[in-house]
Parts: sequence; structure tokens; C-alpha cells
Amino acid sequence: MIKDNSYKAVMNRKNEIMKNAIGIDYALFENEGISFDYEKMMRETGYSLEEIEKIQSNYAVGNTPIIELKNISDLARKISPEGKGARIFIKDEAANASGSFKARRAATAVYHAKRKGYKGVIAATSGNYGAAVASQAAMQGLKCIIVQECYDSKGIGQPEIIEKARKCEAYGAEVVQLTVGPELFYTFLLMLEETGYFNASLYSPFGIAGVETLGYEIAMQFRERIGKDPDVVVCTNAGGGNLTGTARGLIKAGATDTKVVGASVNLKGLHMASDNQFNKKSFTTGHTGFGIPFSTWPDRSDVPRSAARPLRYMDRYVTVNQGEVFYMTELLAQLEGLERGPAGNTSLTAAFCLAQELDEDQVIVVQETEYTGAGKHINPQLTFARENGVEIKFGNPQEEICGQNLILPYHPNLIKINEINIDKIRKSYIKNAIENNHIEQLSKQDIEFLAKDSKSSKEFVTEVSKEILCTI
Repeated sequence: MIKDNSYKAVMNRKNEIMKNAIGIDYALFENEGISFDYEKMMRETGYSLEEIEKIQSNYAVGNTPIIELKNISDLARKISPEGKGARIFIKDEAANASGSFKARRAATAVYHAKRKGYKGVIAATSGNYGAAVASQAAMQGLKCIIVQECYDSKGIGQPEIIEKARKCEAYGAEVVQLTVGPELFYTFLLMLEETGYFNASLYSPFGIAGVETLGYEIAMQFRERIGKDPDVVVCTNAGGGNLTGTARGLIKAGATDTKVVGASVNLKGLHMASDNQFNKKSFTTGHTGFGIPFSTWPDRSDVPRSAARPLRYMDRYVTVNQGEVFYMTELLAQLEGLERGPAGNTSLTAAFCLAQELDEDQVIVVQETEYTGAGKHINPQLTFARENGVEIKFGNPQEEICGQNLILPYHPNLIKINEINIDKIRKSYIKNAIENNHIEQLSKQDIEFLAKDSKSSKEFVTEVSKEILCTI
């Protein structure tokens, strides 16, 4: 019998394909209505934090250094009110095998795949995670396929994505590159079904549990080095796993007073699935094109229930502009002698501003850095922007219009964060939960779940849901 591999047929089989490809029956966690047992799903990994630390250390992952950015901290103090200007640190995740924090996710997922007898792993990603999975697959002796959304319809690819494809191939992975559009998930599902490989998803419990060690390390290292937990940890936010895992690790370390701030690059006005806008952006991850949608509806991912749920843990959400991140990347290199890629520098840009709100004796941490390479450097990125009709200039970054120009600040005091109304994000999430589950009335269990999942209150959820249900 010939299997129907049409788009519709494959999409109709997605739950069955995912169950076979990740070894988790997500139906075991579901309740009636909206809610599900999130912590039970996270326990499905079967690994304790200590076991994951051991797995990671066996494969050149974890125990990365913290570095105080003394010169950048001094610069922040010069433009701060008197007595303000917190100490800025980075957690140098570029020291991991593959060069990013995502090696933590990959080490856990690939280890589990091998333990369960899978012959290979597949990941759908255009970012650092592909390189991380390919690196870990090479170390642990599994086959690897990375599926990328890389080109527009003219065959023009993003320099940063092409850079990551080269890195994946260097580790021996097969890289499948696609044009922007709906075929990514379809191709991914088809490959999982045809190969029988493990879905090394960014959004599985294995992936998020792998990042918990990052948050845990931060707390332990700061207690040893300065005798206290950091006051603020800034996490670059895209799909939400970075923030979720780090926050959970901080909580497991008992650092419950540490504030967790999400930071994304503002790409307002650009559509991530638009062919003609795909190459108008200069950032392929850590931006609002992922950060907002995945915050307001995390279950849009490649698994039935995403383990990345940033609203559960986010105390504040801010954005920065593209030109500011380019500027901060140069600042890091020229003031601190550290060349790092744009993902962590998104958080660094936000931290530079947030430090000016905090007292001098307080501590703010950028919880990850990433490697840099030929496609990630500023020059190829800016050249690519010019080739796509984007104007590059110095001025006030607050006047930047995404897709039209990139404005680098002509003075560091022009670097500003833009506050996202987190209650508005919470309302959007509650609305999506109600509409996507076709709910006409919330149960007590649903209200309790939504309050926890949005880090709000039962009163807030009840009030918002009344407004939404009246309009449906």
C-alpha cells in the first residue's frame, strides 16, 4: 500500500509521527479543557538535574565561565544617574562545544535518543541549535539531519543561516535547506517518518531540562564569587526555551529573588514568513518575530505541548533595535576584547540599559554568549542589508524603521530599551488558549493553569476571560 504523502495527509498524521519520533505520549498529561500537567511532562525526561550535569560534562558542555565586563560597566555608570550603574557580567556560553548554550539542549536530547536506540536525530532549525545537535550527534555516534529555512524564492540566503549550515556540515550532518514558507514543517515531519530518527526538538522536555543547568550554574557561581545571587538575569527571548530553562534552573538553585528579564530585537512590521521580507531583517533569532508569537501561544511548536513557556517565568520583557545590537557587538569587542555573536549581544544591549536603573552594588547577568563566524560578523550582515535596500547610518536608533534602515547610535546614551506591556502579552496568551481550544467557559482548573502559565493571578485570568468570552 502506497502511503499518502500529500501535505494534508502528512499534517493529519503529525501527532502519530511526533509520538514515534520523541517517545512521549503527550496525551498522558492532558486534562479536560485548556490545562495540562506541565510539571509531570517535565518529569518525563527521567533525568535529575545532577544526571543532566553529568551527561553534559561528558560531552564538553557546561561549567562555562562568568566574566565581568568592567569597561562596559564603567561606561554605563558614566551615563547613569549618580549612584546607579550595576556591575554587568556575562555567562560565556560560547565556551561550550558548538559555541552556544544550545549545546546544553542538544547534549540531553542526543544522549536520550542514543539511549532509546534511535539511529539518528533530526532538528528543524536555522539557528545555533542545528550546530549544537550536529556536534553532539558526532560526539555520540548518531546520524544527523538539520532542516533549515534558508532562502527566499530567488535563492538568496541569510549570511547567518548559511554560516550555521557550514558549521553543521563540518560536524558531518546532512543539511536540507528550504525556501521560506509552510514546507519546513511538512518536510520535517516527512523526514522523521521516513527515517525513524529522533525529533531533537527545541521544545521537548529534554531540550528545556538541558538549559536548567545554565540557570543553576549562574546561581552557584555567583554565590561562590561574590557571595550572593544576581539581582537580574537577562535572557534573549525567541522561542522561549532559553528563558524557561534558565529560570527553572535559578529556581532549583533557590535563587527565587532574582528577576528574569526577556529581551528581543524589535522587528516590528516584518513578517517572518514573507518571501520579500525574509531578507530585510538582519537577525535570524532572538527577535520579536519569534519572541511575541511564542510568548502568546507556546504550543505553536513542533510538539503537541511545548516545554518552553516563557510567560511562566518572565518578570519583564523589553526590546532593543537592530542598530543598537550591532553597536554593542562592536563595543564588546573593542572595550572588552571579546568577539561574540548577535544572540547574546541582544541581552547585553538590554543589560547595558537596565544597569543604569540599578544601584552600583547590584549585579546584572547576561546569561549567554554565542560564537561568531563568517556569516555572523557585523560587516557581512551590514553588507547584506545594503544589498537588500536597507539604509545604514548613524543617528538615533529610536527612529529605526525595520526593513528600511539600520541606525547605529552616535552616542551610547542613545541606547534605550522599549518596554513591552507584559499584561498585554498575558491577555493575548489567554485569548489564544481560549480560542484554540474552542472553550466557551473556563473551569476552575483552567483558571488556575492559566494564572500559573501567565505568571498572573486567578483574578486577572477571570477578568480577562470574561472580556474575551463576551466577544466570541
